Amino acid sequence: MRGAAELPAAAPAVVAHAAGDLRIDDVPLAAPAADEAVVEVMYGGICGSDLHYWMHGAAGESVLKAPLILGHEIVGTVIRAAGDGSGPAAGTAVAVHPATPGPGAARYPADRPNLSPGCTYLGSAARYPHTDGAFSRYVNLPARMLRALPAGLDLRTAALIEPASVAWHAVSRTGDVAGKTALVIGSGPIGALAVAVLKRAGAGRIIAVDMHDRPLEIARAVGADVVLKGDDAGAIAAVEADIVIESSGSHQGLASAIRGATRGGRVVMVGLLPSGPQPVLISLAITRELELVGSFRFNDEIDEVIGALADGSLAVDPVVTHTFTLDRGLEAFEVARNSAESGKVLLDFRPSPA
Repeated sequence: MRGAAELPAAAPAVVAHAAGDLRIDDVPLAAPAADEAVVEVMYGGICGSDLHYWMHGAAGESVLKAPLILGHEIVGTVIRAAGDGSGPAAGTAVAVHPATPGPGAARYPADRPNLSPGCTYLGSAARYPHTDGAFSRYVNLPARMLRALPAGLDLRTAALIEPASVAWHAVSRTGDVAGKTALVIGSGPIGALAVAVLKRAGAGRIIAVDMHDRPLEIARAVGADVVLKGDDAGAIAAVEADIVIESSGSHQGLASAIRGATRGGRVVMVGLLPSGPQPVLISLAITRELELVGSFRFNDEIDEVIGALADGSLAVDPVVTHTFTLDRGLEAFEVARNSAESGKVLLDFRPSPA
């Protein structure tokens, strides 16, 4: 661990400049604010939004107007505690809650700050100036974002805390899952993590769906009892699930979710569909009295996820399929975009041995 005086003037970071233009740049290190700690990043997980900024120059309606440091799924070690005395001490291993709720508390439920107007997220171009992310060897972060990790929790596993919190929040939106039949549409990292959370929560039977074999292998490894191909419409419709997690982020996946839900069932939509009108089997949802429920990011579930990973009750290791050192960051993004062959792809920010 480096001392504060040894911090360099700049650090390598993953920066999206425009569609198709991703670089590993040396980015100057600013002096931290009084409420910010300096974190040496160890691992970062590549998210779908990171891929969209790279491939399309936008994630949904969030459009790049300037270079953006990507990344919000990170773990690392505090090397300089916040000057105001808040947050973890130097030497503490931490995960990061990347959200900053916006003003206007009267306009959203007090216990759901993820819905606050003006909420910002690390590595997001939703607002301008953009909110830089944390895919950098060193990053200044508000102490309130940091969550101390229990001793013995492997940092490579801990890199899944942020996406596992998204999955945990989605499962919580289904209600009590104990003994119920659960269907997960889309078995990418969020879908696979939802399978793991459902398993821990005591779902009676879990069916995972995807178009590709590799994601289905991962889903089975973390707890799916049955796996189905996404084009097997008959088998999906025959499931009649009490609860459905739609994590594919496509209107075809949402159609499968509606067809696979039992009458009176609940469909939680965590996969973010493209902006604009989307075709939906709404007549079927109406006649079956389905509940279509949105799920967006997470709140304090991150603390429950950390506890469940620490005590071993949430098994997620198979979700990580690849790890690349930072100097191979562009290759890592190429692998991550191939959902047929990869699950969660991690960047290893630790300096290479001399």
